[in-house]
Amino acid sequence: MGRLGKAPTMIDTIVFDVDGTLVDTNYQHALSWYRAFRRYDMTPALWRIHRAIGMGGDQLVEAVAGEQAEDEYGDQLRSAWTEEFDKFLPEVQPFEGAQPLLEEVRERELRLVLASSGESKHVDHYLDLLDGRRLAEAWTTSADAEQTKPAPDLVETAMAKVKGVHAVMIGDSVWDAKAAKRAGLPTYAVRTGGFSIGELEDAGAANVYDSLEDLQADLDTITQREA
Repeated sequence: MGRLGKAPTMIDTIVFDVDGTLVDTNYQHALSWYRAFRRYDMTPALWRIHRAIGMGGDQLVEAVAGEQAEDEYGDQLRSAWTEEFDKFLPEVQPFEGAQPLLEEVRERELRLVLASSGESKHVDHYLDLLDGRRLAEAWTTSADAEQTKPAPDLVETAMAKVKGVHAVMIGDSVWDAKAAKRAGLPTYAVRTGGFSIGELEDAGAANVYDSLEDLQADLDTITQREA
């Protein structure tokens, strides 16, 4: 029994962020954005770009470089970022423990949805790396939401695709936690994106794990919550 005698609610759906959570891409994204900005004679500090990774490109340009950069160069910067990130894509690999975690989620007969705001060609590559077409019931791309994280659109779309009722979010960034909170989902975070425990907890993460293996070992706790 939970606190105050409340019975736990069993989770029926797990929404996984992909970039930085299941596949190791955050630093490639940061470098790609840096190179994109440099094409337009802007030099934001890499640490500032890294702090924004997890947002979609529709949010990141203004967050990093300001409203004027978005107004003048937003679409060009996003196109440049795509060109730069494409060069890194063949090097991208899953984090250790990613596929065993997904396998166990499916063995538990939970709905599994991969929530990515990436471009379709990038998401296709991740699905290949993770055997995602077999393991996931659904996935999202940048085409599935009007606004990306920290807006809740992508999380809500992911839930709708699998008709999830009681769900949790697994992510790596403060933006995952904020988006999930706005969508009414608790978040469990891993440190694979480079964010600190304090940052993730302050953003709303219920618990923070050092690795996907540690998170998998705690699935019994994660898959139930207070009613």
